[in-house]
Order: sequence, then structure tokens, then C-alpha cells
Amino acid sequence: MVEREHVADASIGADPATSPERLVVGFELDMTLIDTRAGFAATLVALGDELGIAFPTAEMTARLGPPLEHLLADHLPADEIPAAGDRFRAIYPEHAVHATPAFPGAHEAIAAVRAAGGRVVLVTGKFAPNAQLHVDHLGFDIDHLEGWVWGVGKAEVLQRESASVYVGDHVHDVEGALAAGVTSVSVLTGGCTRDELEAAGTHVVLEDLTAFPAWLAGHLAGQTGSQR
Repeated sequence: MVEREHVADASIGADPATSPERLVVGFELDMTLIDTRAGFAATLVALGDELGIAFPTAEMTARLGPPLEHLLADHLPADEIPAAGDRFRAIYPEHAVHATPAFPGAHEAIAAVRAAGGRVVLVTGKFAPNAQLHVDHLGFDIDHLEGWVWGVGKAEVLQRESASVYVGDHVHDVEGALAAGVTSVSVLTGGCTRDELEAAGTHVVLEDLTAFPAWLAGHLAGQTGSQR
């Protein structure tokens, strides 16, 4: 868990002191803010070389989102998965951090929350130390990072941080948002389709984060609904 105090510029956007509740927006990291496919695949290749296994990297990176151990379950004996997961996380920084870009609109989405006087919380299934490396490398301006939380497990963090919006790319991100009672915003940059996200109950579907600032402005002005 990583926390940083951020003082919003009161001259930009809404003044939190005059708002009944300060805006707090949560974001997933992988495939929402950053495109981890190439780095994840490179780390899988390196892990496979150590273990003598040729992982099907294209298949395994096509729908990133579930915990790593779930992805390894089809390829390793159950008793070998914990150690393999630990080793993946240990070698991940070398192979993935510098190779992973921010998605278009990621910085602007965070800036839009800031301009509205809000806080930004990163609530991700990723191992927190590795998530922090991405945050530092890409210069994401966040207030709080919570890692290794998945699906409905994200609800406790979102509620504790008083979030009102959670932005993700996976149906399990939708589950976490709905369990927390917050607005679920889904982007199509991950492995889940519009139909899958809508079937899971998301409130908003955006093509990518470039559409988020305009949606947030409308949302704060009292508009709701999906951009379709």
C-alpha cells in the first residue's frame, strides 16, 4: 500500500472545500492505464526459459486480468505454481517495466480528476511493488496505490478510499465497482468485449481513456450513461 498526500490546485476546476464530498476516482493499472502485453510476454518467455517450458504467450496475454497464478494453472503442476509466480514477479522489473507504455489518454484521465479537485487511487490486481515501478517510470500522479486485490475484493479498498468511480477494463473490475456501490467505467483496451462488460453490469463503456475527461465533465455536471 502506497500513500502520498496531494494538495489540489484550488484555482483549477472544482474547489474540494466547497464540495459536499471530494471526488475520488479509482483506476485499474494493467490494460487500463498501461499496455502490459509486451512486457508480460517477455517475462513469461524468461520464466519459461528458466523452467524449460514454452508458455503460449500470445494466448496468455490476450485476456490479461486474472491473477497470474490463474494463468499459470493450465501449464504447471499445482504445487509448482506458487514458486513460479514468485519468480515471475522477481524478474518482472527487468523485462517489463521499461517496455510498458501508458495507453493514450492515461495521463490526461488522471489530470482530469486533478482538475476537478479529486484524488486518484490505483486499485490493481498487480503485485504492489511492481505496480509502483510502473507508476514511477511513467510519472503517474496518484495519491494511493493498493495492489494484489481482485474482483469483488476491490470493493473494500474503493469504499475505504471513498471512491465514487472505478475505471477498469475487465468484467471483474466491474464486479469490484458494483460491490462497492460506485460507478463502473469500462474501457475497451483490455481483453473483454463491450458485450461482456455490459452483461457484467458496467454503467459506462468508453473506447479508451481519451474519452474519459469529457465523460467525467458530463458526469460531474449530472449526466450519466454510456458512450456507445
